[in-house]
Amino acid sequence: MPGFSRRLALLACAAILPLSAVVAVSAQPTISYPSAPRGAVVDDYHGVKVADPYRWLEELDSVATRGWVAAEGALTDRYLAALPMRQALRSRIGKLYDYERFGVPFHGGEQYFYTRNSGLQNQSVLYTARGLAGKPQVLLDPNNLSKDGSLALVGYVPSRDGQWLAYGVSVSGSDWTEWHIRNVASRRDLPEVIRYAKYYAPVFSPDATRLYYSAFPAPAAGQELSAQDLGNAVYVHSLRTATSSDQKLLELAGHPDWQYWVHLSDDGRWLVAAAGEGQVGDKSVENVYLIDLSRPDHPVAPIAEGFHAAYEYVGADAGQLYFLTTLDAPNGKVVAIEPAAAGAAAMRTVIEAGPEAIALSEAESNVSVVDHQLIVHSIRDAHSRVRIYGLDGRQRREVALPGSGTVAGFQGRPADRTTFYSFTDLITPDTIYRYDLASGVSEVYRKPGVTFDPARLEQRQVFFPAKDGTRIPMLLAYRKGLMLDGSNPLLLYGYGGFGIPMLPQFDAPLIAWLESGGVYALANIRGGGEYGEQWHQQANRDHKQVVFDDFIAAAQWLIAEHYTSTLKLAIWGASNGGLLVGACLTQQPELYGAVIADVGVMDMLRFDRFGQGAGWTGEFGSPQIATDFPALYAYSPLQHVRAGTHYPATLVITGNHDTRVMPAHSFKFAAALQSAQAGTAPILLFIEKSSGHGGGPTVSQAIDQHAAIFAFLAERLGMSAALR
Repeated sequence: MPGFSRRLALLACAAILPLSAVVAVSAQPTISYPSAPRGAVVDDYHGVKVADPYRWLEELDSVATRGWVAAEGALTDRYLAALPMRQALRSRIGKLYDYERFGVPFHGGEQYFYTRNSGLQNQSVLYTARGLAGKPQVLLDPNNLSKDGSLALVGYVPSRDGQWLAYGVSVSGSDWTEWHIRNVASRRDLPEVIRYAKYYAPVFSPDATRLYYSAFPAPAAGQELSAQDLGNAVYVHSLRTATSSDQKLLELAGHPDWQYWVHLSDDGRWLVAAAGEGQVGDKSVENVYLIDLSRPDHPVAPIAEGFHAAYEYVGADAGQLYFLTTLDAPNGKVVAIEPAAAGAAAMRTVIEAGPEAIALSEAESNVSVVDHQLIVHSIRDAHSRVRIYGLDGRQRREVALPGSGTVAGFQGRPADRTTFYSFTDLITPDTIYRYDLASGVSEVYRKPGVTFDPARLEQRQVFFPAKDGTRIPMLLAYRKGLMLDGSNPLLLYGYGGFGIPMLPQFDAPLIAWLESGGVYALANIRGGGEYGEQWHQQANRDHKQVVFDDFIAAAQWLIAEHYTSTLKLAIWGASNGGLLVGACLTQQPELYGAVIADVGVMDMLRFDRFGQGAGWTGEFGSPQIATDFPALYAYSPLQHVRAGTHYPATLVITGNHDTRVMPAHSFKFAAALQSAQAGTAPILLFIEKSSGHGGGPTVSQAIDQHAAIFAFLAERLGMSAALR
C-alpha cells in the first residue's frame, strides 16, 4: 500500500474571507439515505460466524451497485453544493496553488531534465536542456495528452545517454500504467507501448537499445478494479519491435503472487530483481536475484532468499553492487557484493546500522552512489539527516541542511560531481538545491515564489505518551500567538503502517488553514518507519491495535493540552491511514467532531481477495489463518459499526478508478455507518470521479476535491469562532 496518498490531508480556510462566509454548525435535518438492502450472507471464519450484509456491493458493475452508488453520489453532491463556503474556499485554494514550482533535476549524459509548473497547470511540464547552462525546451507537456485531463504522467526514466525517455501514463489516477518511449531530439514517440505495468519503472540498457520492465497479464474486461495482482514477470523489450515479442526473463514457478522490481548495474551486465510476495516493499522483506545479461541464456542467481529481510538496490561502483538492507539491522545498513567473484552471495557490510533509521522507500532510494561516494539519508525524530561516506564506509561529512524538514533527491551516477536535492517542511515550499560533492556546499538552484508571510507562522515538535508510555513525536504548525484555550479547530493526520515514515511536507492549502487560526498536527505513530523497523514491527499484524491506541492518545493529548476540544477536532487518514481513522471512529466515536476516511481498507476479513490486497498480509496477517483472524476481527472497521451509535460527521472517500484499494471497502463501510447512525451528523460517501488511489491526478481536480472536503470540515467544526 505504499504510495498511499498524493495529499497529506491539509485543511484550508481563507483568512481573507469575511466571517459571514464561514458559519457555525447549523442544525441539520435527518438525512434520508439511499436504500441499501441487507443481505443474508454469513461467513464462517475458523468457527466464528460473521455476517456480511453488504456483500452485494462488491459486485461493482451490477445494476444494484451502480444504482446505489449513483444515488449516494447525488446525495453527497447536493449536500456539498449547499455548503456556503465551498466556492470561496475553491477560490482561495486556487490562489494558494498558483505559484511557480520545480522538480529535482535529473540527467542522462549531458541532457538534463526537470519539471516546472507555472502555478495552475494541471500537470507539471517536463523540460530538457543540453547541460545545466543550456536553453530549456519543453520535452513533454502532459496537459496535452488528453482534453479532459484523464491521462496523467506518473514517471520518467531517461536512457544513459539522454537520447531517449520512457514515460508512464495512468488513466484517471489508476495504478495501471502504460510506458511510452520518446526520442528526446525529435520529440516523437516510438509506436510500441508497454502495457499492464503498475508500480515499477522500467530501466534502459546502457546502449539504449532495450528496456527491462515488469508487468502483469491483461485483466479480464470489467475486472480492472478488482482483479488480484497475480502473474507479474520481468521482460526485456527491444526498441522498435512489437511488445508481443518481448522475452520473459524472470517468473519463478509456483509463485504467481510474487512481483519484481528491476534495476541495472552501471556496466549493464547485471539485472537486479527484488522480489516481493505481493508489491515489493509491502511486507518489508524481499528476495534478491541477479540476471546475468552477458550470457545468451540469461541465468538467474539468488543473492538473498527466504524473505528474511528488506533489500533495496542503491547503485554500483567499481564492480560492487550496493544494497540497503534490514538484515540483522532494523534501522538499516549498507552492504556490498561482488557479483562476478566466487561466492558472490556473501555480503560485506559497508555502513553499519546506527541509532537513526535509513528508511526503505519505493519513491527513491535513501542511499545513492554519486561521485564514488555513498550518500545516506536517515531520519532523526521524524526529520531528515544526510551524511556522506566513502566506499570504505568511513563518514566524510554531514550535509548542512537548510533546517529541520524533509529532503529528497541526492541521486546520480558514480562519475557525477554534483547532485540536486529538495528541501521542504510544513510551511516551506519545495526549494531545489545544487550540492557540490567536492566542497560540500549547497546553493539554491530553484526557489519558488510564495504569496504568504512565513514569519506569521511557526511549527514545533512535541512528544506525547502512548497508552503504554512510549514517547511519540508529533509535529504541530499554527499561527504565531496561538492561545491554548481549547477553542482551536485542529486537523490531526496519521498513517502508521508499512514502515513508511511521515515526514513534514508542504501543501499549499495548509497555509490558509494556519493563517485562519487552525492547528495542524502530524502524529508519527508506530507502524511507520520513523525509528526503523522496530518502530514498524511494534504495531503490525497482531499488534496493529497499537497504531489505533497511539492515534487516540495523540487526540487525547491535544485535547488535554488545550490545543483543541472534541467538537473542534477532525481526524484524516488515507489508504492505510483510512483504516486508521475507520478503526478509531468505530472504537471511540465520541472523541471527534469530524472524520475523513479516505480510500481506506475497511473490511479486514476480505481485503486479501481484491487487487493488491493479498500482498498486505505481511502487514496485517491473513484472515484465512486461524491465528491471525482474532486480531483482524477485533479491529476491522466494517465489522465494528454498531447500530444506535451517535457517529460524528463522516466523509467516506473513494476514487472510481482506485485499483489499489477496491472501492467496495468504502461502499460497504458507508452503507453500514448510514444504517447505524443514531444522530443527525451526516455520513456521506464521496466518490471522486476520474480519480485513483488518493485523489485526482491534476491540479484542478485537487483544488475541487480539497474545496469540497474542506468546506465539509469547516462547517462541521463550527469555524466561525476560530476564524479571525
